[in-house]
Amino acid sequence: MKELDVRGLSCPMPLMHTKKAIDGDPAEILVLADSGTAKANVVALLQDSGYTVTIAEDASEYRITGVRR
Repeated sequence: MKELDVRGLSCPMPLMHTKKAIDGDPAEILVLADSGTAKANVVALLQDSGYTVTIAEDASEYRITGVRR
């Protein structure tokens, strides 16, 4: 599983880091984010890239898991 921590980064950096991470075509990826905008953008990118996405929210942090379909 590829893990990526984009907490504290301003847009578009979370999206750019996620794009770079999925270029390696991991079967599963976990992205840690702390903003709603980053969450929305990362989820959209993962879904458009063929991943099934689940989101776990804890306080103001998001654990976004993508599994290749």
